Amino acid sequence: MAKETMNKEEAKKVIEELRKQINYHNYRYYVLDSPEISDEQYDELMRQLIKLEEKFPDLVTPDSPTQRVGAPPAEGFLPVKHLEKMFSLADAFDLGELRAFFERVRKLLPGQKVDYVCELKIDGTAVAIVYREGRYWRAATRGDGEVGEDITPNVKTIKSVPLVLRGEIIPAVLEVRGEAYLTKEQFLKVNEERAESGEPLFANPRNSAAGSLRQLDPKITARRKLDFFAHGIGKIEGVEFESHWEVLQYLNQAGFKITPFASLFTSEAEVEAFCLEWEKKRHSLPFEIDGVVVKVNSLVQQKLLGFTAKSPRWAIAYKFPAEQQVTRLLDIEVSVGRTGALTPVAVLQPVRVAGSTISRATLHNEDEIKRKDIRIGDWVVVQKAGDVIPEIVAPVPSRRTGKEKFFQMPKVCPVCGSEVIRSEGEAVARCTGGIYCPAQVFEHILHWGRRGSMDIDGLGPEVVKDLLERGLVKNVASLYKLTKEDLLQVEHFQEKSANNLYNAIQASKNRPLSRLLFALGIRHVGAHLATVLAKNFRSIENLKKASYEELISIPEVGPKVAESVLAFFRQPHNLEVIEELKKAGLKMEEEEEEKKETRLSGLSFVFTGGLKSLSRDKAKELVESLGGKVSSSVSSKTSYVVVGDQPGSKYEKAKRLGVKILSEEEFLKLIGKEKVS
Repeated sequence: MAKETMNKEEAKKVIEELRKQINYHNYRYYVLDSPEISDEQYDELMRQLIKLEEKFPDLVTPDSPTQRVGAPPAEGFLPVKHLEKMFSLADAFDLGELRAFFERVRKLLPGQKVDYVCELKIDGTAVAIVYREGRYWRAATRGDGEVGEDITPNVKTIKSVPLVLRGEIIPAVLEVRGEAYLTKEQFLKVNEERAESGEPLFANPRNSAAGSLRQLDPKITARRKLDFFAHGIGKIEGVEFESHWEVLQYLNQAGFKITPFASLFTSEAEVEAFCLEWEKKRHSLPFEIDGVVVKVNSLVQQKLLGFTAKSPRWAIAYKFPAEQQVTRLLDIEVSVGRTGALTPVAVLQPVRVAGSTISRATLHNEDEIKRKDIRIGDWVVVQKAGDVIPEIVAPVPSRRTGKEKFFQMPKVCPVCGSEVIRSEGEAVARCTGGIYCPAQVFEHILHWGRRGSMDIDGLGPEVVKDLLERGLVKNVASLYKLTKEDLLQVEHFQEKSANNLYNAIQASKNRPLSRLLFALGIRHVGAHLATVLAKNFRSIENLKKASYEELISIPEVGPKVAESVLAFFRQPHNLEVIEELKKAGLKMEEEEEEKKETRLSGLSFVFTGGLKSLSRDKAKELVESLGGKVSSSVSSKTSYVVVGDQPGSKYEKAKRLGVKILSEEEFLKLIGKEKVS
């Protein structure tokens, strides 16, 4: 970095250069998926920028990479009038309707050759982003097409949305249209976190993306890790294009991801083939699509075709058939979760949907059942939300016989008989039985043993059920009193399985405080917040004594979480369990980080080729344990390139740059590990 005593003008130049580098590397990583530097090198650039902006706060600008998540929670969403109306697309549900669209285009453009662009229709939520003089200015939801909601701070958290446009062609005003979405993997993670916090699950990735964008606190949006595909433009000043294909290429060059597999076709037959191909391949993608958008390519022809009151005449959405089936709702049962939440579950006549058989589906809560008017005995439409979670879409009223029954949430817990209450403002009813409710105890012990919690391999549902029925455990603390002889009583357990579970339980004593806090099941405290609390309070004793003011002073802890933590530690039975866990030897304090040996401090290593005596991960671990860094790319600043069998291009680049090259043996000698166990 530049000298420590730089003046403001010098700092401004360095800051501008750092921002330029960081924006470039963001583009390589989030748009091209082709990083040129390691995570450590990227983090170092950010650290330098943060340090300079802290020293010269008046040089901080809204489009700085450090400001992606910086806005305070909003009080509400302000209305925003779009620069140009955002029309919705007309739908084609089969090839016949798609061909009718082609016929309409031919009639309105007699004798003209028409090319089409096909793009995958992302199942996300529509967003309009405005740039002024190439800088991120405002973002809004679609709303009614003319007026949306201002979600500027939230969209700013999406790493694939550039804060500054790339390239030399910079319009005075540019309104980019696209879809904010969640990958299938991220959707599952978000729902897992919501389940852990006792919140209702999102029905599908689209629902989740929309909910994430409408968070009043942008930090919550940032944690959801939304992504963005650009698919067109609205208002633009200062630049002209001839075709939609040209628009897509420009958006990609300007720093946006465009929908993959977008294609330009010169015939209607090619368009049809593309639609049918992706109808079959839709499940192969890491994100959800529900169709293909077909657009006339020429912008002159688009203008000639114009719009109806609702949609453009030059585009249509070819919608894939919904993967739904109709079956009978035999009953509605109520399950009790670890936080006491009562969830109605539909018992269905088994039916095959999207490649698997569905016999049960969550109904979320009583309000949802009333809203959809679902009754026991109904014929219902079922689907897999996001191709993952079975859900009931709607009943089929025309098939009712009059024998169907309305559902009512029970007044007492179906498991323990305790009173059921529903707090004002909440959609979820809860059992008040707590530790006296077997269902809550069962779910809590299961949660305790899961990966990400205390990670006790072998502590599955059947084992937990057996342990509870035999009276061998009554809560999570009881697990640590189990002997190998106790575990041999579990059904189907032999000596090996009993030993394995016993050892897994003992090993869980060494989990860090953050995992313990998450495993305790404090309502609204998921894995992330558990880490935040552990880092800030350092011990269970400190957290137990924390006041409301101390809790909400932590940026990521809001009033709901603070109240939940206080309520948890007010319960005598929770304190008793914690005391038992302490006696059992579990970690109740955050460990101080060990001081690392710094023999390799300031040195950076790149590995290429196969190593004989250790894995790449082990080699990285050894370097970092000695204070060094491992990078994925070679530069003139790389200290050493370690070469194994069949090295790649990094070896050649190291030779060109004159970087010191080590054999595996020389590397081991350098770090003092000539033999690796």
